[in-house]
Amino acid sequence: MKPGIHPSYSPVVFRDKAADFAFLTRSTATSDKTVEWEDGNTYPVIDVEISSQSHPFYTGTARVLDTAGRVERFERRYGGRK
Repeated sequence: MKPGIHPSYSPVVFRDKAADFAFLTRSTATSDKTVEWEDGNTYPVIDVEISSQSHPFYTGTARVLDTAGRVERFERRYGGRK
């Protein structure tokens, strides 16, 4: 890497307040807010609105759409293919 042109890459805590979930990772993102982590060190914290703990795709709470029923209903209402 070329020196002096890249942002600093350091540990940051990402926190999902809706799911009461946080994880420590490395990132170039920064924040003025800090939090004391489980290891006793203080890290910058970035609050996120959604994470793997609250996203329907990862939690398995996604709704399954009945696309076959929708097509049949449309064809009944407006006529099928001719």
